Amino acid sequence: MKIIPFKTKIAICGLGYVGFPVALLFAKKGFSVVGVDVKAERVKKINRGGCPIEGKEPGLKELMAEVRQKKTFRATTEPEAYQEAEVIIVAVETPVQDDTHEPAYTAMKAALICIGRNMTKDTLVIVESTIAPGTMAHLVKPILEDESGLKVNEEFLLANCPERLMPGHLLENIQNYNRVIGGMSKEATKTAKDLYQYIVKGKLDETDSVTAEIVKAGENAYRDVQIAFANEMALLCEALGADVWQVRTLINDCKKVKETRPEALRQMHLPGAGVGGHCIPKDSWLLTYGAKNLMDPKIIPLARQINDFMPQHTFDLVKQAFKEASKNMVGAKIVVLGFAYAGNSDDIRNTPAEPLISYLEKAGAKVVVHDPYVKAFKGSLAKIVKGASALVLVTDHDQYKILSYNRLKGLMKISKPILVDGRNVFDKAAATQAGFIYKGIGNI
Repeated sequence: MKIIPFKTKIAICGLGYVGFPVALLFAKKGFSVVGVDVKAERVKKINRGGCPIEGKEPGLKELMAEVRQKKTFRATTEPEAYQEAEVIIVAVETPVQDDTHEPAYTAMKAALICIGRNMTKDTLVIVESTIAPGTMAHLVKPILEDESGLKVNEEFLLANCPERLMPGHLLENIQNYNRVIGGMSKEATKTAKDLYQYIVKGKLDETDSVTAEIVKAGENAYRDVQIAFANEMALLCEALGADVWQVRTLINDCKKVKETRPEALRQMHLPGAGVGGHCIPKDSWLLTYGAKNLMDPKIIPLARQINDFMPQHTFDLVKQAFKEASKNMVGAKIVVLGFAYAGNSDDIRNTPAEPLISYLEKAGAKVVVHDPYVKAFKGSLAKIVKGASALVLVTDHDQYKILSYNRLKGLMKISKPILVDGRNVFDKAAATQAGFIYKGIGNI
């Protein structure tokens, strides 16, 4: 198979944070691209020229407008669109079950069944979704073969090229980050590499499918473990009466080490109110699931426990602050600042705000949420803050970084207002001087 712009037809399964920008980038390069998504409203919005992703995404809306003029991209809910495609890219969600932490491949299985029933001979299928090691061989391949009646490596090609991106940097990440391509044959790897070179400026590393699976889940598990270390350092600093943010700065202050011994470089991650998003909270479980019954991981599950604890700890800081203020949390209005899991994003998947809100409500508080990027929680912050006993910051949106402490206190109109900072956005000294009882992760 030869990859040729203006000739090769591409279908993208799933038009979310991964599939939508990938579709636009290929369409910009002249490929005929159709996006297939089960959400009819999302498809209608895209075909009207709208962008299904809110938040600050540099260049995304402009790219959509450019592609719309080229008329190289359209969206549909009809799986029959796969019949015309020579390349099919799968970019659907791959969550884990809440109770067992095992993969919940409902969307993936449904997508593969639809693709298998409609794909034609000589098609290249690429999975960008993050999956547990072994999924390509034990789930993807069998479903596609059974539903299509075709044989992998003989009548169609199959590869894994896991995405590497995060909200707020979608186009930047897709175009500039190195990518790993793991084909189920050398031909599949080479053909996928020939395709991605049109939109990826970074290095395209060739490997096998199981290695590609491990690399993607492993890099997110690495981040999860590093964040857990930072969170435990925050808890340690609180216990010892130190400021974790100063500690972090001094640990990372190793310019000379970077110059002389880069292998010894230290880069402590950011602690916070919790880890969210579609990837990190579940990719550690996907990684360990791939080794189920083969070994017993220790560090990775423990890191998950620490990071899952942080919303509970944020709630504990709220309780401490109410106790210091001699106030009762029952019936108190508490405003949660930010519902998205990441700053300047509308992505609410696995947001730590949800468990925190649950803890607050169970304690009897009247919780009100504000988020400038999440449709359900937009509104005037000044109106929402009025009469609140406490503000609890979960998400470091830029809007919150420029708030006036005196104005906030004036709006709250209560004695001893409470400010709990889950992301080191506020200045402790300035907030305290303004009359707030301040509690911050790693700096109480």
